[in-house]
Amino acid sequence: MRLNSFLASCGVASRRKSEIIIYSGRITINGKIILIPFYDVNPEKDIIKFDGKILKLPEEFSYYVINKPAGYVCAVSDKFDPVILDLLPQNEKRLYPVGRLDKDTEGLLIITNDGKFTQSILHPSNEIHKEYEALLNSPVSNSKLNLWRKGFEIENKKIVPLSVKILKREPLGQWLSVEIAEGLKREVRIMARQLGFKILKLIRRRIGKMILKNLNNGEFTKLSFLELHNKIFSGGSV
Repeated sequence: MRLNSFLASCGVASRRKSEIIIYSGRITINGKIILIPFYDVNPEKDIIKFDGKILKLPEEFSYYVINKPAGYVCAVSDKFDPVILDLLPQNEKRLYPVGRLDKDTEGLLIITNDGKFTQSILHPSNEIHKEYEALLNSPVSNSKLNLWRKGFEIENKKIVPLSVKILKREPLGQWLSVEIAEGLKREVRIMARQLGFKILKLIRRRIGKMILKNLNNGEFTKLSFLELHNKIFSGGSV
């Protein structure tokens, strides 16, 4: 396994950023500083350290990405509604969604049993931004678009979206792209409501740099840790 891929698999950084770390002399293998990103390592035998801390590959976990359909709740079980886990193979155990989409929201959702990975995705310091596409019940004017861009008071906190753009999609003027960083509960719906709009359809299109492109509604794909990590941090579609 190449050293830069090993670092990415351990969650240190993307492969590209891992190369910078390697060149800076912060990686040792069996006590020697290694400056070669493509150096072959044996994770089972070599002692690989980053700033003096031993690195190990993650345990065997499962990682799914699903295009969540409306009508499903992001929970392990629910008394009244179908849950997102109903759409996944039943032989997988202890899976749970990474973050939540409300029952009526569609789009990208990660499901795993890797708690450490989940924390890394949800923690604000990693700046994993999300992009949503929202269909409003009426066209948005330039004045209201500018108000949206200036932000809102939500849960006693000033929340400013990273970007708000009108999409060239029918019905014209009613489809918006909204990029956010905070990930508060029902954040995009609250923004729309504060400006007098109702959201008719809401789709999460992007998590980090991973874009929903190929999965149909309700479809899922199983990825390796490295594949998922690279799609989120370096770019890729599902």
